[in-house]
Amino acid sequence: MVGMTTRTSAIEVSGLRKSYGDQEVVAGVDLTVPAGTVYALLGPNGAGKTTTVRILSTLLAADAGAARVAGYDVRREADQVRASIGVTGQFSAVDELLTGRENLRLMADLGHLDRRRTETVVERLLERFDLIEAADRRAVTYSGGMKRRLDLAMTLVAGPRLIFLDEPTTGLDPRSRRELWGIVRELVADGVTVFLTTQYLEEADQLADRIGVLDGGRLVAEGTAAELKRLVPGGHIELRAADSERVAELARRLPGANPNAPALTVTLPHDGSLTELRRLLDGIDDDAVTGLAVHAPDLDDVFLALTGHPTDELPEEVPV
Repeated sequence: MVGMTTRTSAIEVSGLRKSYGDQEVVAGVDLTVPAGTVYALLGPNGAGKTTTVRILSTLLAADAGAARVAGYDVRREADQVRASIGVTGQFSAVDELLTGRENLRLMADLGHLDRRRTETVVERLLERFDLIEAADRRAVTYSGGMKRRLDLAMTLVAGPRLIFLDEPTTGLDPRSRRELWGIVRELVADGVTVFLTTQYLEEADQLADRIGVLDGGRLVAEGTAAELKRLVPGGHIELRAADSERVAELARRLPGANPNAPALTVTLPHDGSLTELRRLLDGIDDDAVTGLAVHAPDLDDVFLALTGHPTDELPEEVPV
C-alpha cells in the first residue's frame, strides 16, 4: 500500500545509519524531500553521500533507521521502490559497444516495455537529449558530455518520477555541466523529483530547492541556499565615497566601518537584511556616496564554516 509519502514527500528518512567495521559512514541522517523538487546533498568525498544514495535506492541495507522512497519502505517494499525510481551513478552505465539507440532499447527491454511504446520513448529521449544525429553511432565515439546525457536518458526510459543523480557532472567540462543542469531543470518542471549529490557548490546553488550539508556522515546543516548563507558571517556592504574627506566622515558616523582612503571605500559588516540596509541608507547623505555594493556569504563560506575545510582542500575519495 502506498503511504502518505507520495502526496507530500518523495523521500522521508529518519535516523539512517551505516558502518563498515569501526567506521560509521552514515551517522543518524534525517531528511525530507518534497515531491517535485531538487534536493542536493552537498559534501566532500567520503562524507557518506554515495552510501546514502545506495541505501535509499535499495542497493545497500542500512544498519539502523527508517526510510520511505516514493511512498514505500526501502526495507520491506524494495521491489516497489525500484520500480518507482531511476538512478544515475558516478560511473556511466552506458555500454560503449552499443549505439545510443541500442542502449536505450536495452533499457526498455529490461523494463519490459512493449515494442510500440519502446520506439516512441526512445525517439523522444534521443530528441530531448540532443542525440538524434549520434543515435546510430557506437557510444565509444561519444564525448564525455554526450555519454552523460545518454546515461541520464537511459535512466528515464521507464518514466520514473523520482531520480537519484550521484555526482552526475563529475569530470564534465563547464559547457557540458551547464547542459546537464538545463536537463535537470526541465525534468523538475515536468514534476520529477531529483535527489542530487555533488561536491560542486555552484551546482547545488544553481539547482537545489533545498541543500543538506553532509560531513563525516552527519547532516551538519540543511536549508535553502539563502538560509545556509545566513548561517555564517562574512556579509558586508561596500560604500564608494565621493572623496577622501567623505571616507573619513563615513568612518566616523558608521559603527564598525573599515575605511580605505586610497580606494575611496568604506566597508561595513551586513547581515543581509533589508531592514538593516534601509537603516544604513537613511543615515547617509546622497552626495557622500557614489556607489554601493552588497556582498553576501556564498556556499563556499558556508562549507568552510560548517566542515572546517574549504572546498579546494577536499579529502581524497574514500570508497563508501
